[in-house]
Amino acid sequence: MTELKSNKIKAGIIGGAGYTGGEMLRILVNHPNVDLTFVHSNSNAGNFIYEVHTDLFGDTELKFTDVLSTDVDVLFLCVGHGDAKKFLEANAIPDSVKIIDLSQDFRLSQNSKLKSKNFIYGLPELNRDAIKSAQNIANPGCFATCLQLGVLPLAAKGLLNSEIHISATTGSTGAGQKPTATTHFTWRNDNLSVYKVFDHQHLNEIGESLKQLQPSFDKAINFIPYRGDFTRGIFAAIYMDSDLAGDEALKLYEDYYAGHPFTHVTDRDIDLKQVVNTNKVFIQVKKYGNKLFITSMLDNLLKGASGQAVQNMNLVFGFDERAGLRLKATGF
Repeated sequence: MTELKSNKIKAGIIGGAGYTGGEMLRILVNHPNVDLTFVHSNSNAGNFIYEVHTDLFGDTELKFTDVLSTDVDVLFLCVGHGDAKKFLEANAIPDSVKIIDLSQDFRLSQNSKLKSKNFIYGLPELNRDAIKSAQNIANPGCFATCLQLGVLPLAAKGLLNSEIHISATTGSTGAGQKPTATTHFTWRNDNLSVYKVFDHQHLNEIGESLKQLQPSFDKAINFIPYRGDFTRGIFAAIYMDSDLAGDEALKLYEDYYAGHPFTHVTDRDIDLKQVVNTNKVFIQVKKYGNKLFITSMLDNLLKGASGQAVQNMNLVFGFDERAGLRLKATGF
C-alpha cells in the first residue's frame, strides 16, 4: 500500500476562468496538501479570482495572472479541446512538473504522446496503479466516466456479449461557459433535446477502455445523449442482454468497486441530487427478464472533470485519495 503523504505541493492552473477551472479552484483553495501558486487567464489577468468566481469571496485573495510559472509540482490544464496540445507545443514545461489535462487532446492511445511527454488515461477505477506512477494524466470525459463506470465490471469478466444501449442526460455546464444557441437559459429551460446521436466523441475513449479489459469486445455501443434542463450532473440508463442473475450482477459490481472510495453500488432507486456537488458515482444494478439494467450518475464538473483530476493528483502524489473531495451533496 502506498504510504500517504502529509506534505504540501505547489499547484498551478491554466485556464482558471471557466467552469472546470472554477471547480478546480474551489477544491484546491481548501485542499489540505496543496498551495495554489498561480491561476492563469489572459482575459482576466490582474483581477481577483473572486471577481470572476464570486462565491470564492472570502476564501482567497489570489489574482489571475497572464504569466506562466513552472515553479510548481503539478499543472492543471483547464482549457478547451485542442488548446491543451497548442499550449504544450508553445510552452516548455519541465518534465519534473506533473501535468493533468482536462481536455480530450491526449485521452486516446494514438494521441497520448507529445514530444517527451506520455499521458496515462486517468480513470482511477480502471488505471489506478498506472496513475500512481504517471508523469502526465489525460483526465477522462464526463460522459465517458459515467458510462464506463456503468459497464467496466462486466468487461473485466468478459461478459459484454451483446450490443449496449444507453440514454444519458447531461446538465448545461457540460457544454462549457461560452453561451451558444443550445446552452442559453431561455432555450434550455423547460426543454429537452438529443444531439450527436450514435456519434458522441466520448465513444472512442469508452471503446478503448472496454477493449483494455475485454479485448474481444466488438459489439455496438448505441448512445443517445440528451441535453437536460438542469445545470449540472449526468444521469445514464444502460441496458444489454445478460445471462447473469440479478444478485450475481450486483455482487460482481460490488466486488469490482470495493476499495474505490467514490463509486457506490446499490439495487435501490437513485436520483441525481444524491451526487450533484460531490465526487461520487452512484450505480444501480437491476435485472429485468434477460436484460441487465444499469443506472449510473455523477456530477459532470466534479467526478466528470475537476474532482476526478484532483483525485488523480492525490494518487500521483501519494495523498489520501479522498483529500479535498469530501464534498456535500445538494440533497434538496
